[in-house]
Amino acid sequence: MDKFIYKKSAGITALSASMTDFTYKKHSHKEYAIGVTLRGIQHYNLDGSLQLSYQNGVMLFNPEQAHDGRAHDETGLDYVMLYIEPQLLLEVIEKKDIVRFSNPIVYDNRLEQRILNLSNAILSGKDEALCSELLLSLTDSLIQTNLSTDYKKDNVLIRKAKDMFHTNLENVLKLDEICKELNLSKFKFIRSFKAHTGISPYQYFLNCKIERAKQLIEKKRDIYSAVAECGFVDLTHLNKHFKSVYGTTAFEYMSHLN
Repeated sequence: MDKFIYKKSAGITALSASMTDFTYKKHSHKEYAIGVTLRGIQHYNLDGSLQLSYQNGVMLFNPEQAHDGRAHDETGLDYVMLYIEPQLLLEVIEKKDIVRFSNPIVYDNRLEQRILNLSNAILSGKDEALCSELLLSLTDSLIQTNLSTDYKKDNVLIRKAKDMFHTNLENVLKLDEICKELNLSKFKFIRSFKAHTGISPYQYFLNCKIERAKQLIEKKRDIYSAVAECGFVDLTHLNKHFKSVYGTTAFEYMSHLN
Protein backbone atom coordinates (compact mmCIF):
# COMPACT_ATOMS: atom_id res chain seq x y z
CA MET A 1 0.00 0.00 0.00
CA ASP A 2 1.27 3.49 -0.88
CA LYS A 3 1.22 6.06 1.93
CA PHE A 4 2.70 9.56 2.04
CA ILE A 5 2.50 11.77 5.14
CA TYR A 6 3.84 15.34 5.15
CA LYS A 7 4.36 17.64 8.14
CA LYS A 8 6.05 21.03 8.37
CA SER A 9 7.89 22.74 11.22
CA ALA A 10 10.62 25.37 11.58
CA GLY A 11 10.50 25.94 7.82
CA ILE A 12 11.30 22.29 7.04
CA THR A 13 8.94 19.79 5.42
CA ALA A 14 9.23 16.15 6.52
CA LEU A 15 7.85 13.21 4.55
CA SER A 16 7.22 9.69 5.77
CA ALA A 17 6.61 7.41 2.77
CA SER A 18 5.74 3.78 2.14
CA MET A 19 5.35 2.71 -1.47
CA THR A 20 5.01 -0.44 -3.51
CA ASP A 21 3.33 0.38 -6.82
CA PHE A 22 3.69 4.17 -6.96
CA THR A 23 6.21 5.76 -9.36
CA TYR A 24 7.31 9.39 -9.19
CA LYS A 25 7.34 11.19 -12.51
CA LYS A 26 10.55 13.00 -13.38
CA HIS A 27 10.61 16.24 -11.41
CA SER A 28 12.79 18.47 -9.28
CA HIS A 29 12.42 20.48 -6.07
CA LYS A 30 13.58 23.99 -5.31
CA GLU A 31 14.65 22.75 -1.86
CA TYR A 32 17.49 20.53 -0.77
CA ALA A 33 16.06 17.05 -0.19
CA ILE A 34 17.77 14.82 2.38
CA GLY A 35 16.43 11.39 3.27
CA VAL A 36 17.04 7.88 4.59
CA THR A 37 15.95 4.55 3.13
CA LEU A 38 14.43 2.59 6.02
CA ARG A 39 13.33 -0.58 4.20
CA GLY A 40 13.74 -1.90 0.68
CA ILE A 41 15.66 -0.23 -2.13
CA GLN A 42 14.99 3.27 -3.50
CA HIS A 43 15.42 3.17 -7.30
CA TYR A 44 15.81 6.46 -9.20
CA ASN A 45 17.52 8.15 -12.12
CA LEU A 46 19.53 11.25 -11.31
CA ASP A 47 21.64 13.26 -13.75
CA GLY A 48 21.42 10.44 -16.29
CA SER A 49 22.61 7.74 -13.87
CA LEU A 50 20.69 5.00 -12.07
CA GLN A 51 20.94 5.27 -8.29
CA LEU A 52 20.04 2.56 -5.77
CA SER A 53 19.73 3.50 -2.12
CA TYR A 54 19.72 0.41 0.09
CA GLN A 55 18.59 0.24 3.72
CA ASN A 56 20.31 2.97 5.81
CA GLY A 57 21.34 4.83 2.66
CA VAL A 58 21.32 8.62 2.99
CA MET A 59 19.93 10.25 -0.18
CA LEU A 60 21.06 13.77 -1.02
CA PHE A 61 19.34 15.88 -3.70
CA ASN A 62 20.42 19.36 -4.72
CA PRO A 63 17.86 22.07 -5.59
CA GLU A 64 16.45 21.66 -9.11
CA GLN A 65 18.17 18.30 -9.58
CA ALA A 66 15.77 16.30 -11.79
CA HIS A 67 14.92 12.75 -10.71
CA ASP A 68 12.19 10.12 -10.73
CA GLY A 69 11.69 7.36 -8.15
CA ARG A 70 10.14 4.00 -7.30
CA ALA A 71 10.61 0.87 -5.23
CA HIS A 72 13.24 -1.39 -6.79
CA ASP A 73 11.13 -4.54 -6.46
CA GLU A 74 7.76 -5.86 -5.27
CA THR A 75 8.83 -5.94 -1.61
CA GLY A 76 8.27 -2.16 -1.52
CA LEU A 77 10.04 0.73 0.11
CA ASP A 78 9.88 2.83 3.30
CA TYR A 79 11.81 6.07 3.66
CA VAL A 80 11.81 9.53 5.23
CA MET A 81 12.77 12.78 3.52
CA LEU A 82 13.45 16.34 4.65
CA TYR A 83 12.95 19.31 2.32
CA ILE A 84 15.00 22.35 3.34
CA GLU A 85 14.82 25.75 1.62
CA PRO A 86 18.22 26.83 0.23
CA GLN A 87 18.12 30.15 2.15
CA LEU A 88 17.52 28.31 5.42
CA LEU A 89 20.35 25.84 4.90
CA LEU A 90 22.77 28.62 3.93
CA GLU A 91 21.74 30.60 7.02
CA VAL A 92 22.41 27.63 9.29
CA ILE A 93 25.81 26.79 7.79
CA GLU A 94 26.70 30.52 7.56
CA LYS A 95 27.44 30.53 3.85
CA LYS A 96 26.42 33.13 1.27
CA ASP A 97 26.95 31.14 -1.91
CA ILE A 98 24.95 28.06 -2.82
CA VAL A 99 26.54 24.73 -1.90
CA ARG A 100 26.01 21.33 -3.50
CA PHE A 101 26.08 17.74 -2.33
CA SER A 102 29.02 15.98 -3.97
CA ASN A 103 27.59 12.44 -3.77
CA PRO A 104 23.94 11.41 -4.25
CA ILE A 105 24.04 8.54 -1.73
CA VAL A 106 26.23 8.05 1.34
CA TYR A 107 26.28 5.55 4.19
CA ASP A 108 27.03 7.49 7.36
CA ASN A 109 25.49 6.34 10.66
CA ARG A 110 25.81 9.69 12.41
CA LEU A 111 24.30 11.64 9.51
CA GLU A 112 21.53 9.05 9.16
CA GLN A 113 20.62 9.31 12.85
CA ARG A 114 20.46 13.10 12.74
CA ILE A 115 18.13 12.99 9.73
CA LEU A 116 15.91 10.51 11.57
CA ASN A 117 15.95 12.62 14.75
CA LEU A 118 14.77 15.72 12.89
CA SER A 119 12.20 13.94 10.71
CA ASN A 120 10.74 12.13 13.75
CA ALA A 121 10.51 15.41 15.68
CA ILE A 122 8.65 17.15 12.84
CA LEU A 123 6.35 14.22 12.08
CA SER A 124 5.42 13.79 15.75
CA GLY A 125 4.71 17.51 16.25
CA LYS A 126 7.56 18.45 18.58
CA ASP A 127 8.29 22.12 19.39
CA GLU A 128 9.80 24.27 16.64
CA ALA A 129 12.68 25.22 18.95
CA LEU A 130 13.69 21.56 19.24
CA CYS A 131 13.38 21.09 15.46
CA SER A 132 15.66 24.10 14.89
CA GLU A 133 18.27 22.63 17.27
CA LEU A 134 18.09 19.28 15.50
CA LEU A 135 18.51 21.03 12.13
CA LEU A 136 21.71 22.63 13.43
CA SER A 137 23.04 19.21 14.47
CA LEU A 138 22.14 17.79 11.08
CA THR A 139 23.91 20.55 9.15
CA ASP A 140 27.03 20.07 11.29
CA SER A 141 27.14 16.49 10.00
CA LEU A 142 26.47 17.60 6.41
CA ILE A 143 29.37 20.06 6.50
CA GLN A 144 31.74 17.29 7.58
CA THR A 145 30.69 14.80 4.94
CA ASN A 146 29.38 16.06 1.68
CA LEU A 147 29.21 19.73 0.74
CA SER A 148 30.95 21.36 -2.21
CA THR A 149 30.94 24.85 -3.73
CA ASP A 150 31.91 23.46 -7.14
CA TYR A 151 28.86 23.28 -9.39
CA LYS A 152 27.58 24.25 -12.82
CA LYS A 153 25.72 27.56 -12.72
CA ASP A 154 22.85 28.37 -15.06
CA ASN A 155 23.91 30.21 -18.17
CA VAL A 156 22.24 33.57 -18.84
CA LEU A 157 19.63 32.25 -21.29
CA ILE A 158 18.57 29.33 -19.08
CA ARG A 159 18.28 31.63 -16.07
CA LYS A 160 16.20 34.11 -18.09
CA ALA A 161 13.92 31.31 -19.33
CA LYS A 162 13.38 30.08 -15.77
CA ASP A 163 12.53 33.61 -14.63
CA MET A 164 9.99 33.90 -17.46
CA PHE A 165 8.42 30.59 -16.44
CA HIS A 166 8.09 31.69 -12.81
CA THR A 167 6.37 34.98 -13.73
CA ASN A 168 3.75 33.23 -15.90
CA LEU A 169 2.63 30.29 -13.76
CA GLU A 170 -1.07 31.20 -14.04
CA ASN A 171 -0.92 30.88 -17.85
CA VAL A 172 -0.41 28.16 -20.42
CA LEU A 173 3.24 27.73 -21.45
CA LYS A 174 3.88 29.90 -24.53
CA LEU A 175 7.12 28.40 -25.81
CA ASP A 176 7.15 30.43 -29.02
CA GLU A 177 7.06 33.72 -27.10
CA ILE A 178 9.88 32.64 -24.80
CA CYS A 179 12.03 31.49 -27.71
CA LYS A 180 11.41 34.78 -29.52
CA GLU A 181 12.51 36.69 -26.42
CA LEU A 182 15.65 34.53 -26.17
CA ASN A 183 16.29 34.71 -29.91
CA LEU A 184 16.50 30.91 -30.19
CA SER A 185 14.67 28.40 -32.34
CA LYS A 186 12.12 26.34 -30.43
CA PHE A 187 13.93 23.05 -30.88
CA LYS A 188 17.34 24.48 -30.06
CA PHE A 189 15.89 25.93 -26.86
CA ILE A 190 14.24 22.64 -25.83
CA ARG A 191 17.47 20.72 -26.49
CA SER A 192 19.60 23.27 -24.62
CA PHE A 193 17.24 23.53 -21.64
CA LYS A 194 17.01 19.77 -21.23
CA ALA A 195 20.78 19.32 -21.55
CA HIS A 196 21.34 21.91 -18.83
CA THR A 197 18.59 20.97 -16.36
CA GLY A 198 17.88 17.29 -17.09
CA ILE A 199 14.22 18.10 -17.64
CA SER A 200 12.22 19.51 -20.57
CA PRO A 201 10.88 23.11 -20.51
CA TYR A 202 7.30 21.81 -20.28
CA GLN A 203 8.16 19.47 -17.39
CA TYR A 204 10.01 22.28 -15.61
CA PHE A 205 7.13 24.73 -16.08
CA LEU A 206 4.56 22.20 -14.86
CA ASN A 207 6.77 21.36 -11.90
CA CYS A 208 6.96 25.07 -11.01
CA LYS A 209 3.15 25.30 -11.11
CA ILE A 210 2.81 22.27 -8.82
CA GLU A 211 5.40 23.62 -6.40
CA ARG A 212 3.71 27.03 -6.35
CA ALA A 213 0.37 25.34 -5.67
CA LYS A 214 1.97 23.52 -2.72
CA GLN A 215 3.25 26.83 -1.30
CA LEU A 216 -0.20 28.43 -1.64
CA ILE A 217 -1.86 25.47 0.07
CA GLU A 218 0.60 25.77 2.96
CA LYS A 219 0.03 29.51 3.24
CA LYS A 220 -3.71 29.87 2.60
CA ARG A 221 -5.09 26.37 3.34
CA ASP A 222 -7.25 26.91 0.23
CA ILE A 223 -7.02 24.35 -2.57
CA TYR A 224 -9.25 26.22 -5.00
CA SER A 225 -7.14 29.35 -4.70
CA ALA A 226 -4.13 27.23 -5.72
CA VAL A 227 -6.09 25.86 -8.70
CA ALA A 228 -6.94 29.37 -9.93
CA GLU A 229 -3.63 31.11 -9.23
CA CYS A 230 -1.53 28.36 -10.82
CA GLY A 231 -3.61 28.00 -13.98
CA PHE A 232 -4.95 24.47 -13.49
CA VAL A 233 -8.21 23.62 -15.29
CA ASP A 234 -9.85 22.31 -12.11
CA LEU A 235 -9.08 20.44 -8.87
CA THR A 236 -8.88 17.09 -10.68
CA HIS A 237 -6.22 18.54 -12.97
CA LEU A 238 -4.19 19.83 -10.00
CA ASN A 239 -4.58 16.58 -8.05
CA LYS A 240 -3.37 14.48 -10.97
CA HIS A 241 -0.14 16.42 -11.35
CA PHE A 242 0.33 17.05 -7.61
CA LYS A 243 0.18 13.33 -6.91
CA SER A 244 2.74 12.52 -9.61
CA VAL A 245 5.31 14.63 -7.72
CA TYR A 246 4.26 14.31 -4.06
CA GLY A 247 2.55 10.91 -3.98
CA THR A 248 -0.61 12.40 -2.50
CA THR A 249 -3.44 14.66 -3.69
CA ALA A 250 -3.50 18.38 -2.89
CA PHE A 251 -6.40 17.84 -0.46
CA GLU A 252 -4.60 15.02 1.36
CA TYR A 253 -1.48 17.15 1.56
CA MET A 254 -3.46 20.02 3.11
CA SER A 255 -5.09 17.68 5.63
CA HIS A 256 -1.66 16.58 6.88
CA LEU A 257 -0.68 20.19 7.55
CA ASN A 258 -3.52 20.83 9.98
